[in-house]
Amino acid sequence: MIKDNQKTINHLVILADAILIIGAYFLAYPIRFKVLSSLGPFALAPDERFLSFERYAKMILFLLPGYLIIYNMCGLFKARRGQSRMRLLGKLLEANLLGIFYFAFLIFIQNENDISRWFYLIFGAMNFFFATTLRYVSGKIIRTFRRKGKNLKHILLVGYSRAAEGYIDRIKQNPEWGYWIHGILDDNRVLDSEYKGIKITGAVLDLADVIAANDYDEIVITLALDEYEKLEEIVNVCEKSGVHTKFVPDYNNMVSTVPYIEDLYGLPVINIRNVPLTNTANLFIKRSMDILLGSICVILGLVPMLIIALIIKCTSKGPVIYSQIRVGKHGREFKMFKFRSMYVENPEKEKSEWTTKGDKRVTKVGKFIRKTSLDELPQLFNVLGGSMSLVGPRPERPQFVEKFKEEVPRYMIKHQVRPGMTGWAQINGYRGDTSIKKRIECDLYYIENWSVGLDIKILFLTIFKGFINKNAY
Repeated sequence: MIKDNQKTINHLVILADAILIIGAYFLAYPIRFKVLSSLGPFALAPDERFLSFERYAKMILFLLPGYLIIYNMCGLFKARRGQSRMRLLGKLLEANLLGIFYFAFLIFIQNENDISRWFYLIFGAMNFFFATTLRYVSGKIIRTFRRKGKNLKHILLVGYSRAAEGYIDRIKQNPEWGYWIHGILDDNRVLDSEYKGIKITGAVLDLADVIAANDYDEIVITLALDEYEKLEEIVNVCEKSGVHTKFVPDYNNMVSTVPYIEDLYGLPVINIRNVPLTNTANLFIKRSMDILLGSICVILGLVPMLIIALIIKCTSKGPVIYSQIRVGKHGREFKMFKFRSMYVENPEKEKSEWTTKGDKRVTKVGKFIRKTSLDELPQLFNVLGGSMSLVGPRPERPQFVEKFKEEVPRYMIKHQVRPGMTGWAQINGYRGDTSIKKRIECDLYYIENWSVGLDIKILFLTIFKGFINKNAY
């Protein structure tokens, strides 16, 4: 049985990260000024001078604490059980990108204008590689131990419910997490009945005796919603025994996966939905990213946009840019821009119809730009204007919003943030003529779990997954 030694493990992780940050920093110097000093874009001019190793070494005194604080803010020192590898990779990427910005800030405030920009980019890349390798290797070692039955957390569930089933499903799907469920105590199920191999081993009233007779690492309370009157007594029994206790609520469809809890003078108040982008600092960061990256995209996309505009103008009658009313943040309507991909027709007819496969209204050029999402490039100007973001839930037309808000639970929550050109739903294949419910599930996940790293991940994956739309007609 494993004991609660997470603090010790966390301290070791902090120490290992500190050593790797220092190592990456000092290795970056000879790589930049020795190994790469004569290669292509890294080459130094014959008369170019660079700072001494000692000048660079002084910077680590300010850099290291900042990096460790950023790592902690990004959750890299928390327990990794129950955390997906992709989510961990996203956190690492976010932390190291923020670290690079922090390094640039240090250079600015210390007026160290002679610090090589290539140096801190090399350092950033190496540090990301080292941090990723550390977690990959340590994870591999831990998974090997768990396959041999070591380093497992032994668990007892109390109460059979949807929450219990959901918990068991996830544990079964992710054996590398190292959880071993020994059974479920429940007052309403037949003894020895089971769910996916996990049996009902007794009644809730047996809890104290079962804990005393076994050495569990955790008790997980998964009571059904109509049995919550038992909750206080169960918690009392668990706390008397000293065993670590968790509570999985049976109202996951009503409350977000990451609810925000306020402390109202000792009274915990649960906010039904946590939306990180209601925070002013987060809004500022996201808007700054939109303006910076949106401006870069406009500059890079200017020539392709002019070519597309010219082809559209030469191949069909009508305006090059087409605007359509969509519903944005807080339910406000705005004009969303696209390259025209259809023949000009009656606006009232267009307003009420979806585009379908083989739709004769779509031009030959339109088929291509819709399939490759090039028709959406003018939305970069929506982003710069503030009505949209680079990343967010896709906006819908007003008549469909009215329809879906009655048919799809929690549909209107997507309007708590700015709509986006791309999003979590789009890179997971839910765009065009696909399931609205699945799309909303993805939108809610994005809204509740927003971070700089998640935005960067979505933008990165859009390059490989987001442009070609097999559901665009």
